[in-house]
Amino acid sequence: MDNKLTDKQKELIESLGVIQESMGLSPASSRVDALLTVADNTELSFDDIREALLLSKSATSNAINNLLMLKRIGYKTKLGDRKRYFHTRLGQWKNTLSESIEGLTAYNDVIKEILDNRTTDTKEFNEQLKDLIQFIEYYQKESKQLIENWKNR
Repeated sequence: MDNKLTDKQKELIESLGVIQESMGLSPASSRVDALLTVADNTELSFDDIREALLLSKSATSNAINNLLMLKRIGYKTKLGDRKRYFHTRLGQWKNTLSESIEGLTAYNDVIKEILDNRTTDTKEFNEQLKDLIQFIEYYQKESKQLIENWKNR
């Protein structure tokens, strides 16, 4: 990596990484995502990432593939260069959040189907399912409006 990380940048990568771990990312994925957010260079190669974080090739590859699958990062190529240069998709947060909110529709549809096919003998549990369904619908509606309000501010 051409630009060496400062001690403060390393500290920030670790802090953000720990937070992202608590949100379900693996330690390596958390650090890769944090590195791409903190590093002065906004596009880093596989080797840049591996060297900066002192990860094995396997751990780096797994972390990058996981983040690509989650659409947390993207990559670019450069003419005449076979390397991929990875970047955070942090700037796409509105789209990512909107997609996540929309993704709850399929989940909620299955929960509704489960409720429709459950025994009526489990009234309390069925009420919990109804409550979840209603909350997800409320959350989706309010979240979409919140994003629109943010865009129009």
